[in-house]
Amino acid sequence: MRCETQWTNARLATMTGGGLGIVDAGTVAARDGRIVYAGPADRGPRFDAHVTVDCCGRWITPGLIDCHTHIVHAGDRAHEFERRLEGASYEEIARAGGGIASTVRTTRAASEDQLVSGALVRVDALLAEGVTTIEVKSGYGLTLDDERKMLSAAGRIAQDRRVRIVRTFLGAHALPPEFAGDPESYIRLVGEVMLPSLAEAGLVDAVDAFCEGIGFTPAQTERIFAAAQRLGLPVKLHADQLSNLHGAALTARHGGLSADHLEHLDEAGVDAMAAAGTVAVLLPGAYYFCRETRQPPIAALRASQVAIAIATDCNPGTSPLTSLLLAMNMGATLFRLTVEECLLGVTRNAARALGLQEEIGTLEAGKACDLAIWDVDRLAELVYRMGANPLHTRIWSGQ
Repeated sequence: MRCETQWTNARLATMTGGGLGIVDAGTVAARDGRIVYAGPADRGPRFDAHVTVDCCGRWITPGLIDCHTHIVHAGDRAHEFERRLEGASYEEIARAGGGIASTVRTTRAASEDQLVSGALVRVDALLAEGVTTIEVKSGYGLTLDDERKMLSAAGRIAQDRRVRIVRTFLGAHALPPEFAGDPESYIRLVGEVMLPSLAEAGLVDAVDAFCEGIGFTPAQTERIFAAAQRLGLPVKLHADQLSNLHGAALTARHGGLSADHLEHLDEAGVDAMAAAGTVAVLLPGAYYFCRETRQPPIAALRASQVAIAIATDCNPGTSPLTSLLLAMNMGATLFRLTVEECLLGVTRNAARALGLQEEIGTLEAGKACDLAIWDVDRLAELVYRMGANPLHTRIWSGQ
C-alpha cells in the first residue's frame, strides 16, 4: 500500500477503546493528510512510503486539542491580578468596571492586525507543546464590527500557522457599557442581528454564553441558544462556575456540545449532561488563578460516565495560561484526575467538546493525521512534569 509518510518503531496511545489504546510496537501511515493505518506494526499492511520516519521508540499521541480559549484579545489585566492578591474578588473587580469590560476596551481599540500579532505569541506557545487544534472565542468586542474583527483575526491564525482553528461566537459574554441597565435589548441585538450576520459571513462554528449572576440569566441564555439553533449552529456554555444557575442542565436540554467550568454543578446537572452526551470541560487554570476552593464534582461526573475534557481557558483576566501540559498537571493535582483522564481530556474528549470527534482526537484510519511525538519513557511524564516540554515533533495534517 502506498503512503506519503510512515512513522515506525513507535509506541502509540491511540485513545481508542475504553482507555488510552496503547500499542507497544506500532506504526502510523498517512496519505493526503489522513491516517491510513495506526496500530501494531506486525498486523498492518506493508507500506511503500515516500518518507519513513524511525521514531526510535518514542510515544505518539494524537495532536493535542485546546477546546476552550479566549486567545484573541488585546492588553492584559496584571493590575487586576495585583488587586486580587490584595483581597478583591473577581465579582468586585467586574462590578467596578474591570474584568471582561476592561479587555473589551483594549480589544475594541486594537486593529485586526494587532489582534492577530498578539494572539500568535500565545498560539505559538501552545503549538510548541504539540497542540494541533485550538478553539477561539470572541466576546471582547460586544459590537457587531468588533466581534467580526475578533472572529476574522481568529481565522487568520489558521492562515499564518499550521493549526486547526474552531471559532466560537461569545457575544453574550458581558453587558457592554452602552447597554448598561438594559440587558434585554443587548440580548436581542446578539441573537437577532450579530449572530445571523456573523454566521452568514461564515465566521462562526459554535455559539457560547456566560450564564452567571454577573453575566446573563438562564432565560437570556436560552434565547441565544434558540437563535443559534435556528441557524444550525451547536451551542456550549460557561456554566455553574461562580454559582448554580443550572446552566449545565440548560445546555444539555439544548443538546450542547459542552458545559465548561462547573464548580457549582449539581447532581441534576450531571444527570442531564450524561443523558445528552454533553462534555464537561474543566478549566483548572482559572480555578488556580482565582484561588477557588470549590471543586467540580469529579466523582459524580465519573459515576455518570460524563466525558471530561481539559483546556487552558487562555484569557487575560482569570487564566493567562498558554500551556496545555501544565493544564493537565493542574487537573491532576487540583482535581485529582488520573493520568488517563488528563490525556483523554486533551485528545478524544476535547474533540467531542468541539463536535469534531469524527475528524480528530484519536489515531484511527480516516482521521486527520495530527500527531504529537514525545521524548518520554512513560505517558505519565506528560502530566507529571511542570515547566518541561518533552515534545519531539508536531505533525499537523500529515506535515
